[in-house]
Amino acid sequence: MQKDMKVDVLLGLQWGDEGKGKVVDVLTPRYDMVARFQGGPNAGHTLEFDGRKVVLRSIPSGVFQGNVNIIGNGVVLDPVLFAGEAKELINAGTDLSKILKVSKKVHLILPTHRLLDAAGEKAKGKDKIGTTGKGIGPTYTDKTSRNGIRVGDVLEADFAERFKKATDRHLEQLARLDSTPDPENLKNLIDTWTEAVNFLRDNFDLIDSEHYINKELRQGKSMLCEGAQGTMLDVDFGSYPFVTSSNTITAGACSGLGIAPNKIGDVYGIFKAYCTRVGSGPFPTELFDETGAEIRRIGHEFGAVTGRERRCGWIDLVALRYAIMINGVTKLIMMKSDVLDGFKTIKACTAYKVDGVETRDFPYSIDDASRVIPVYKEIAGWNTDLTKVSSEAEFPQEFKDYIKFLEEELEVPIAIVSVGPDRTQTIER
Repeated sequence: MQKDMKVDVLLGLQWGDEGKGKVVDVLTPRYDMVARFQGGPNAGHTLEFDGRKVVLRSIPSGVFQGNVNIIGNGVVLDPVLFAGEAKELINAGTDLSKILKVSKKVHLILPTHRLLDAAGEKAKGKDKIGTTGKGIGPTYTDKTSRNGIRVGDVLEADFAERFKKATDRHLEQLARLDSTPDPENLKNLIDTWTEAVNFLRDNFDLIDSEHYINKELRQGKSMLCEGAQGTMLDVDFGSYPFVTSSNTITAGACSGLGIAPNKIGDVYGIFKAYCTRVGSGPFPTELFDETGAEIRRIGHEFGAVTGRERRCGWIDLVALRYAIMINGVTKLIMMKSDVLDGFKTIKACTAYKVDGVETRDFPYSIDDASRVIPVYKEIAGWNTDLTKVSSEAEFPQEFKDYIKFLEEELEVPIAIVSVGPDRTQTIER
């Protein structure tokens, strides 16, 4: 009897934007399948290769390597954004309908979900979460309140009735929020959405992904699970309530794809050599000075989907150790090391002082910046252009020292180091 293959998981360990898309693209040739297991089009995964730059929002980052790509049941999908993304890839020569499969249990983002998202944020005023406005939260809310519409529903004879019932319910909610949409505008949104749903139904393999994946694993096929956002945005373990609506951690791959926990193999944890965050929410190591602005400028720290400025700060090892523990990380991948090339001194937060008491454990709440003070260690910079480096042997000693320091602090090996945006600027140790 053949032993089932293990699945490897790749996810972000910070507040998202760690560079997961590039790493998936680099690792994909080693796997037969790549699957997205949570999140929606609020996640922009940027890939750069052969002089091209592509931002993927819903489609897994393995589509350029020709293997099977799966959108798992834990994902929420906006048919309009999906259709736009898919057509762009098809026009550029990717035979997408042959390699992309979509779980029937994926929940659909309706036009009214996006309207509810905007109205909800507006109603919160200064307490807003800072969502991307893509309707993700309201879609997951419908999922958990058992009112959602799923991809499999588009194959049912009464789909139009199900869609109307859901839309009418949303319009009642919008009326209560004093945000009733213009009828003409709503009709246009629904027409565009319906056209996109038909494109999805007619061109792609809609599958029972849990059966498909487990059968393939029994046949000896290998799979990489691609996470979106980052661990510190997990709905259970992140900096709540400034989090996303799904489980961004390793456990999310099990529930988001129908994989048993004993099928998980390696867990690749991705982090930047510094730290960033988009939108509202606490960020203990955030820099409000010229150094923070310099990191943002050199690192081009602007959202791939929203274009929003990312908040920048030094690496936070308290949060990283926590993320490694929660995810069971076996291999670390450090991104954007080259952004710190020009700094004489680099700082790393090794502990917090919470109400004056030093701790290395991540606390229940980090909301109050006056109560949670980072404790920093200073490290000598390397003052070398890492983008020109092509092997570990060429690393300057100071950079080797930084890696060694991180490995000792985090107790997990750094297996891959990225020294630039292109897929070729990736060094395996």
